[in-house]
Amino acid sequence: MMTEDTDRHAMKMAKKKAARDKIMATKTDEKGLVIVHTGKGKGKSSAAFGMIFRCIAHEMQCAVVQFIKGGMSTGERDLILERFSDVCQFHTMGEGFTWETQDRTRDTEMAQAAWTKAKELIRDPENRMVLLDEINIALRYEYLDIKEVVAFLRDEKPRMTHVVLTGRNAHDDLIEAADLVTEMELVKHPFRSGIKAQIGVEF
Repeated sequence: MMTEDTDRHAMKMAKKKAARDKIMATKTDEKGLVIVHTGKGKGKSSAAFGMIFRCIAHEMQCAVVQFIKGGMSTGERDLILERFSDVCQFHTMGEGFTWETQDRTRDTEMAQAAWTKAKELIRDPENRMVLLDEINIALRYEYLDIKEVVAFLRDEKPRMTHVVLTGRNAHDDLIEAADLVTEMELVKHPFRSGIKAQIGVEF
C-alpha cells in the first residue's frame, strides 16, 4: 500500500514538474521591477530589507532612502552602515512620523529632499535596487506628487534597476504602474494586546 502511495505521489509530482517546466520555459525576459509593499499588516519594510540584503549578498550595488522614519537606531540601518556601506548607500531623510513632527511644511520639505536623493540614486545604473522606505506615507499626505513619481519611474528609471516602495495605503496610480504589488494583511498584532515595539522584531 505504501509503495502504491509513493508511486502515485511520484507520478503526480512528475506531471506537476513537467507542467511547471513548460511554463518556466516561456519566462525568458529580464527587467528592473517596480515593487510595492503595502497594506495594514506588519512586514512591509522587513520584506523590502530582505531583498536589499539579498543584493548585498550578491555584491550588487543598492541603496535605501527612508522617507518618514527619523533618527532612531534600527538593526538594518546599523548593520548596513557598519558593514556594508561599500555596497549599499543608506539615507535616512525623514524626521519621524507625521503625527510626531506636526509640521506639514517641514515634512513636505523633508519628503521633497528625500525624493531628490531617491531620483539621483535611481538614475545611477550602478544601483541595481533602490528601496524607498515609507514613500507611500509621503504620497498619501501629498508631500509628493504621485503623477511625478509615476512618470519618473516610467520614463527615467534604468531598465535593469529594481525600485521597491513601501508603506500602507499605496496610491492606486502607483499600484497600476507597478510590476509587483504585495498587500500585507493584518490578522493579529501584539500591539492590540498592549505589547510595545520590540528590538529584533520591529527595529
